[in-house]
Amino acid sequence: MAESHGEPKGATAHTEADGGHKAPFPPFQKDTFASQLVSLAIAFAALYLIVSKIALPRVGAVIDKRQDTIDGDLAAAQKLKDESDSALKAYESELAAARSRAQAISAETREKLNAASDAERKTLEEKLSQKLADAEKTIASTREAAMSNVRGIATDAAAAIVQRLAGIAPDSASVGKAVDASLKG
Repeated sequence: MAESHGEPKGATAHTEADGGHKAPFPPFQKDTFASQLVSLAIAFAALYLIVSKIALPRVGAVIDKRQDTIDGDLAAAQKLKDESDSALKAYESELAAARSRAQAISAETREKLNAASDAERKTLEEKLSQKLADAEKTIASTREAAMSNVRGIATDAAAAIVQRLAGIAPDSASVGKAVDASLKG
């Protein structure tokens, strides 16, 4: 094989001597294993210091700030909930008081209207009673007048009937007795 890219002749001979294989991967080489462990320990320590001194405090501060914000929001929400609960209780108590006042006013108005209705009914009953008594008196006097007229008419009619049938004029006293007996019985 020809030399390529300016490689020394010995390097090519070494590659050819290994059967055409390249050099092994450095982490798997026994010669560099100790230095790689030291490099790993140094890198781990540097990364640990960077994370613990810079990144974690910043993340912790952000988390603490976020938790404080959440706690503040929860406290404000609880305060608003307590205020709304107290406002609701005040509203309900005012509503109950208004209902009881409305019922009291309704009962008082009902009682006043019932009393006025009873008074008006009694006055009306008294007026109707008076009118009924007056009507009964009028009926009684009208009946009395009619009965006295009926007696006179009946006496005259009876006398006229007897005279027409018998041809003689009857005695007015006997006709009056007969009419009175007939009206009573």
